[in-house]
Amino acid sequence: MKTPLLAIAGLKKSFDLKSVLRGIDLVVESGERVALVGANGAGKTTLLRILACLTEPSSGSARIDGWDIVRDAQQVRRLVGFVAHQPYLYDELTALENLLFFGKMYAVKDARERTEDLLRRVGLEKRARERAGVLSRGQVQRLSLARALLHAPRLLLLDEPDTGLDEEGLRLIEDVLAEHSAQGGAVLFTTHQLDRAMKLGDSLLMLSRGRLVFQEKTAGLELERMRQEYQEVFR
Repeated sequence: MKTPLLAIAGLKKSFDLKSVLRGIDLVVESGERVALVGANGAGKTTLLRILACLTEPSSGSARIDGWDIVRDAQQVRRLVGFVAHQPYLYDELTALENLLFFGKMYAVKDARERTEDLLRRVGLEKRARERAGVLSRGQVQRLSLARALLHAPRLLLLDEPDTGLDEEGLRLIEDVLAEHSAQGGAVLFTTHQLDRAMKLGDSLLMLSRGRLVFQEKTAGLELERMRQEYQEVFR
């Protein structure tokens, strides 16, 4: 039987006495793009942080390409690229130096060439020698995307990846998601925009108060129906 790229079972997370995730079950196959929508505080960012091995679940399990996110965290980190609200970049380093640093950390083969290719890919080749701390919000988001792609991850985790991006940047995100899934990778991304969720995702999930309350393939879904569903769930 083929192993799914991401398999989550009964995943729960609590902070002190507050339950943030209340039993998440989800399977994502290779090549699949999954959009996750929900109100602020629904647990979207917490779920992505758990999958990126930045925090551990309270109970339940998750496997990425067969590796357990807790027991095999070191291997899992090499399979995951994460774009978060926090860019995870060093302000005092240039765009080029940031990527070279992470390339060394991940033991990326031909890191210099890979870094320069990615800077061109995200439209930052002319900003390569500028410090990350002086880049605009949109440029930082582009650099964060390059960092996430640097080690050729199997699973991309993108937390509102379109934040701060102009129209060209939005098209870049669309192209990257399409390329990644075409190469057999999977994507789990969050957004507040239902139209983008349905455009970019093969599946649409709604997370409310730590529970998945809606899961459907986007093919054949109508935007107006989804807006009504969203309002019903999150009113």
